[in-house]
Amino acid sequence: MKMMVIGLFTGLTNQEMVSLVIGAFLLCLVCSLIPFLLGLRFIPNNRVGIVEKLWSTRGPLADGRLIAMDGQAGFQAEVLRGGFHLGYWAWQYRIHKTPLTVVPQGKIGYVFARDGRPLAPEQTLGHVTPCNHFQDARAFLLGESGGEKSRASAGQRGRQRAILREGVYAINLALFVVITDDQAYSLTMGGTQESATFAQWHRKLAEVGGFEPVVIGGRTREARPAESGAEFEVEIDASDNIGIITVHDGPAVDPGEVIAPPVGVDLTDPNYHNNYQDIEAFLRSGGRRGRQFVPLTDGTYFINRWFATVELTPKTIVPIGHVGVVVSYYGKAGEDLSGITFRHGERVAEGARGVQTKTLCPGKYAFNTYAGHVHLVPTTNFVLHWITGRSEAHRYDESLKSIDLVTADAYEPVLPLSVVVHLDYEKAPSVVQRFGDIKKLITQTLDPMLSAYFRDIAHKKTMLELLHDRDLIQQEARGELRRRFQEFDIELVDVLIGKPETAEKSGKIEGLLEQLRLRQLSREQIQTYQEQSAAAEKLRSLKLAQAQAEKQTELTNSQVEIQIAENRGEAELAQARKRAEQTVVTAQAENRRQLLLAEAESKSKALVGEGQSTRIRLEGDAEAEVLRQKVASYGDPRLYALALVAHHLSQSQQPLVPERLFVHGESGDGRTSPLAQGLLGTLLELLVAERSGFAPHAEPAAIETPPATPVKAER
Repeated sequence: MKMMVIGLFTGLTNQEMVSLVIGAFLLCLVCSLIPFLLGLRFIPNNRVGIVEKLWSTRGPLADGRLIAMDGQAGFQAEVLRGGFHLGYWAWQYRIHKTPLTVVPQGKIGYVFARDGRPLAPEQTLGHVTPCNHFQDARAFLLGESGGEKSRASAGQRGRQRAILREGVYAINLALFVVITDDQAYSLTMGGTQESATFAQWHRKLAEVGGFEPVVIGGRTREARPAESGAEFEVEIDASDNIGIITVHDGPAVDPGEVIAPPVGVDLTDPNYHNNYQDIEAFLRSGGRRGRQFVPLTDGTYFINRWFATVELTPKTIVPIGHVGVVVSYYGKAGEDLSGITFRHGERVAEGARGVQTKTLCPGKYAFNTYAGHVHLVPTTNFVLHWITGRSEAHRYDESLKSIDLVTADAYEPVLPLSVVVHLDYEKAPSVVQRFGDIKKLITQTLDPMLSAYFRDIAHKKTMLELLHDRDLIQQEARGELRRRFQEFDIELVDVLIGKPETAEKSGKIEGLLEQLRLRQLSREQIQTYQEQSAAAEKLRSLKLAQAQAEKQTELTNSQVEIQIAENRGEAELAQARKRAEQTVVTAQAENRRQLLLAEAESKSKALVGEGQSTRIRLEGDAEAEVLRQKVASYGDPRLYALALVAHHLSQSQQPLVPERLFVHGESGDGRTSPLAQGLLGTLLELLVAERSGFAPHAEPAAIETPPATPVKAER
């Protein structure tokens, strides 16, 4: 029916249509048979064709061979790349189309060869053979030139030392198995057991990070959750490490050695192995299997993890205030540099085995801790506490306890003690050689020495002396312990003694301390009273100053008034002085005038007086002559005087004899007092005594006339 419809449109009959269909079918059949007859094969560009020859007239493969090199039946060395290929008839060849081998960016690919020369007994990996990164199977199996001389350089079966870097490779997977981070590229030939082996290798390489280069001192990326809960990648610093290399191929180290010597580390060396990345150069330069002396420092290294594993360890840091004493496990026996007097071991030069004399200064070092050990020795002052439960950050004194004592008066206190110690950096190796390390020095030497020393002191002192004389004990201990520490190359800076305490809290020490407190309180009270007295004096001065400040205006006004008054007084004094001077001058002039007048008057009076005196003297001479004559007529002057008295008494208005007479009586010597006799009795007594020839019993006292007081003339 369809043919009839097609015939209606094309104008062909049914017979013509059948002939056309048969012709088309025969054409298609011929076209499909031509590639088969010509052996035409097509390989996509993202794949390679592994040729397997089913039969051959050249005979079978040699024993132990997998890849046919001379046209024998089996897997052929050459592979087919993308495109059309002729001559590969289906009845003779089988083409296995496999994907190209892809090693991702920044990754490493490992190769396993199924065919090649067998490995030597000391080998674990096949040596490196130039074969265009395993893409030239014939060059790998026959060597570089394929001649007899290159047979020794032909590739070896098994795991290979050479690795594949990132890229795309057309590799014959019948000969090679390539294990990458993503998958294992291989042509299945050994069944499940072979696949399990490849999977196991892949797992072990992944565990050690073998598909990635070794990055030391770089930066890594890590996914961290954000605050919102989403994840993002942040860049963080990697640890400051070094890489310790352990080589798993090559000859073993010499007997007695624990680490392989450094080889091929000089850039000018033809066998420079570039940090274990060139395996053949490492082995040619004499490299040995085992842990290597030279570590990897900061950088990125593409290292075959089948050949060498890398252990990341922190760099050795010698902090400030410390030095590092190196105890080397590697090197030859060196000459002893410690001297014959040092009998605690040998110290050797740098590079020799043993305790090295040269120390490491503060800094970071790529030190292989398998090749030696660095003892950190503090060079700054550090404190050691002999106090139970207390320790410094350095932890040297974590096992030290307070020293238990017994005093002379049977007290049993514990003494907390702190010691400040310093170590000379040049003597640090001898300290390590003698004691092993600082902690052993403290626990095995310093602790028993200090404990015994302070116990000896406590046995000689009472508890109160131990408390009161702490300063003196500390001073003596500083000098004695400094001398003892020097014997161990240690410098003692200071000894600090704490307050002794009793472990059982009996309160006995508190009683002694209370006595000391009372004494000190009394001293403090005395000082307090003195200070209070001084403070009161200062307060008085302050109050006075404040009062003066408050009255400052009045004081200022009064001072001004005082100055005004002083100025006025000085002015008045000056005026008074002028008036006084004027008065003096006037008085002097007046006095001179008066003196002149008085002098003239005195002269005139002198002349007058002289005349009067002459006259009086003449008259007196006359009267005196008359009086002598009268007295002479009486014969005794006293009789004349008595006559005068009688004459005057006769003319007196008073009665001569009083009407009443009071007699006082006798005097002390039995005689009648002259006052009782009266004046007349006295005169009569004098007269009778004169006549009788007896002297009177008393002489009348002479009456002295006081001199005339001159009258001072007033101005």
